[in-house]
Amino acid sequence: MSYRNRLAVAICALLPVMAHADSIFTAKDIFSLEYASDVQLSPDGEQIVYVRNSNDVMNDSKRRNLWLVNTKTNEQTPLFSGANQFSHPRWSADGKKVAFISNVSGSTQIHVHYLAENRTALVSQLTSGVSNLTWSPDSQWLAFSQQVNEKPTVVAKMPVKPKGANWSEPAIVIDKAYYQADGRGLVKPGYKQIFVLPSEGGTPRQLTSGEFHHSGKLAWRRDSKSIVFSANRIADWEYKRLEGDLFEISLDNKLTQLTSALGREHSPSFSENGKQLAYLSASNAPNPYRNHKLNIMTWRTKKSEMIASDFDRSIQNPTWIGSSKLAMSYDDFGKRKLATITTSGKIKDLTDTVSGSTLGRPYLSGSFSANYAGDIAYTLGTSERPSNVAMVSSRGKVKQLSSLNEDLLAHKRLGKVHEINYTSSFDGEVIQGWYITPPNFDPSKKYPLLLEIHGGPHLAYGPHFSAELQRYAAEGYVVFYDNHRGSSSYGERFAMLLKYKYSSKEDFADHDSGVDAMIKTGFIDEQNLFIAGGSAGGIATAYAIGLTERFNAAVVVKPVINWLSKVLTADSGLTQIPTQFPGMPWDHVEHYWQRSPMSLVGNVTTPTMLMTGEEDLRTPMAETEQYYQALKLRKIDTVLIKIPGAPHGIAGRPSRMISKIEHTLAWFEKYKK
Repeated sequence: MSYRNRLAVAICALLPVMAHADSIFTAKDIFSLEYASDVQLSPDGEQIVYVRNSNDVMNDSKRRNLWLVNTKTNEQTPLFSGANQFSHPRWSADGKKVAFISNVSGSTQIHVHYLAENRTALVSQLTSGVSNLTWSPDSQWLAFSQQVNEKPTVVAKMPVKPKGANWSEPAIVIDKAYYQADGRGLVKPGYKQIFVLPSEGGTPRQLTSGEFHHSGKLAWRRDSKSIVFSANRIADWEYKRLEGDLFEISLDNKLTQLTSALGREHSPSFSENGKQLAYLSASNAPNPYRNHKLNIMTWRTKKSEMIASDFDRSIQNPTWIGSSKLAMSYDDFGKRKLATITTSGKIKDLTDTVSGSTLGRPYLSGSFSANYAGDIAYTLGTSERPSNVAMVSSRGKVKQLSSLNEDLLAHKRLGKVHEINYTSSFDGEVIQGWYITPPNFDPSKKYPLLLEIHGGPHLAYGPHFSAELQRYAAEGYVVFYDNHRGSSSYGERFAMLLKYKYSSKEDFADHDSGVDAMIKTGFIDEQNLFIAGGSAGGIATAYAIGLTERFNAAVVVKPVINWLSKVLTADSGLTQIPTQFPGMPWDHVEHYWQRSPMSLVGNVTTPTMLMTGEEDLRTPMAETEQYYQALKLRKIDTVLIKIPGAPHGIAGRPSRMISKIEHTLAWFEKYKK
């Protein structure tokens, strides 16, 4: 055979492989994914500005640009697009300007873009980050929250360092109960305060003061003379994290407390005429889950009424769209819904397609914005696409305005998401789940099953796009995930089934029964069962392999292994101890130990991969290392994967997400029968 013929045969042999790689979702495709977030509708409803998120393959980072969409023609226009970061776009009330935050000037600052003139002004010279950027109704002011640093505590007086001497860094003195935060490290001394800045630029003026944090949504009074916000201004606020009241601060620094109910009041929003203030409230009961309720305050009297008090879901982002109606979102059975609610409590669902602004795993996500005329823009996602820009009418008619990933995904064969409902063997509780079948799925064949458990535990998965789970499906796994007891979007009773019981045989029974239900479908290979999960899902995975030997292998990501050590070393102990446990660890050693996967490590026979970010302060690396050493001492096949520089959000960079996925696949492939 001639060289040319041999080459032709070789190329033909490679074609099916190349076609396969091009038609399924690959690891490198993650770098090419885009999604829309922070959609902001103009006051006249004619335009939407949104953050277009993409990945920079060369710098392994997220790129945030601002784009405009014409709501009538669907025309897409780049407002700011490039290598710099652009975020938090906000329309002025007159619709003539867009304020935003960007590092285009070299540091992160506030900018204002004048649309008609196509000119942009740098209006701030700030030294720390900005949050909650908000226009005044007269378009003359911008309000925001910013950290005001304080001098660190000094305990010992050191001698003066000789000129030119090279001494070690000075000691760091920590004297606060809340002193560290995942993703930030040690919390710098200081407090978030509210500032105002002339929209044409100038010197920012601090309105609030005191040793309290003032952050969250800011609501301007309609005359632009004061701002309503939520803050916990209790003297020992560090120990009372479930409290918060509404306050009003005037432009001349006069502070007035508006609410004083037990629990937290937050997310204020004024009606168009300024006569009513909507806000959310949550109980201060020491529970791991609580619904957030809608309240309406009559501004003249400052009297409040709870609206739809018997609605057993948590309301989000109440936004006025008329004199007696608000738009809102809420999570229900694994989906995020957009709805309207009247001031008398009548709720009308508009769409359940709010989704798609988290790429990794299929968590509930997405947001919306609305104007007083009743127009609503939101992020629309599906099981096969991350979020796009969309609008929904008062009758529930959806209009999609962007198609960000068609260039990448239209020719790909993705896994199909199917719903499954079953009962738990523990008590007959009905559990909702989903499974993803691989591309070219054939129900007459047998497939390995991968059980993937969500974090929280008071969060929820749903039929949403997931880069991680699509990768597993692309490699031939049926991927099963459920919303076990404790998950949100099913009401308080269901969420509270795990109070003082996480992890336990009860939530394990929910997962185990789901595996049984999947086997009954007839297309699962019972000899190839795998389990994985991250954060609370990592805890559940480690707990599960202490109760069963049915899984070929496990991947335990960023887990808690020993609750006795975790709550006293992580950044979340101040909130976790009073809400998830019956008391302090030293008073309830047996209870904390019973909830810890380490208490079952003597039963484990399952080959286990452990994976955690080196900078994780939510589930510190020491938790993972305890389990790794315990498994090694027992001579169980195990490997520890440390992700350098990663906090608890282990997949925050594209390459880290890919690393997590590909290490998981490699580990499971090793133990396939």
